[in-house]
Amino acid sequence: MKAIYSLFLVFGLVLIALLGAGALGLHYLFGVVIPYVAVLFFIVGFVLRVVKWGKSPVPFRIPTTAGQEFSLPWIKQNKIDNPSTTWGVILRMFFEVVTFRSLFRNTKVELYDGPKLAYASSKWLWLFALMFHYSFLTIFVRHMRFFTEPVPFIFQALDKVDGMLQLGVPHIYMTDVVILVALGYLLLRRLVVPKIRYISLPADYFPLFLIFGIVISGILMRYFVKTDVVGIKQLTMGLVTLKPTIPEGVSAIFYIHVFLVSVLLVYFPLSKLMHMGGVFLSPTRNLANNNRMKRHINPWNYPVKVHTYEAYEDEFREKMVEAGLPVEKPLEQQPAESKE
Repeated sequence: MKAIYSLFLVFGLVLIALLGAGALGLHYLFGVVIPYVAVLFFIVGFVLRVVKWGKSPVPFRIPTTAGQEFSLPWIKQNKIDNPSTTWGVILRMFFEVVTFRSLFRNTKVELYDGPKLAYASSKWLWLFALMFHYSFLTIFVRHMRFFTEPVPFIFQALDKVDGMLQLGVPHIYMTDVVILVALGYLLLRRLVVPKIRYISLPADYFPLFLIFGIVISGILMRYFVKTDVVGIKQLTMGLVTLKPTIPEGVSAIFYIHVFLVSVLLVYFPLSKLMHMGGVFLSPTRNLANNNRMKRHINPWNYPVKVHTYEAYEDEFREKMVEAGLPVEKPLEQQPAESKE
């Protein structure tokens, strides 16, 4: 039901854009106002979340590490998974961001008859997550040709490489196929695997269906529904130069596509998708494990009244001895009273 609710919500968003831009003709609202508001909300929300995380106190180093840490010179250290220097942290963060190293090292645990607990490799999630993120990045960069004039060489080259397998006219982009396959796997994983389905929330399904809607509307606009590409370029360049204009001949599918992208931009800072910025601020990743090499003192520590163990024992020594508890200092013997 959680997946169905999210699916219906995305369908509702599509209907809103279809009625607003198609039936009611609110092209300026869906083509100018909503995109401007969405971009502003995304930038402000993203910055506020990052600033909030940056202000969070981290008094102690809590890196999540694996492998041998730095100890004696003759013991080999795992400098990537358990770095003790800043350059080691940079290297670990590079592999984490670029290759999803921790996800690659992920394992799955299953309980078999016996009972027997078994650990196995789990590389499919890593592979399809890598496919999704890199195809999404490629599509995003490739779309920059609509927002630049003249179009830089890097965007033109990426467009040609992505469409190098020319099947029909217009040629099919490889990333369009890859992102659909990757999204399909990520969605089926949440629907089919019982443990993943049990912990999944509508907030986990909604981004998947929303991105599905963005990708499908983009594919329909490119391969099946006739759209004025020149008019779209005129509209996007007007948005970038802050001189918005609504050209004639732009079909409703374009406004649906833009509206879904705008919803994603608004939803992004409020959701788990903020891991894109949070990965760089995670104290479990961006801190060196040098706890044995350097003493770390809480920088905002303030003096407080403490009750030391010595004072505690002085106060309760007699009762501790009566209760049979060990004490560091023996109970002083009272002098015996003289008899007359």
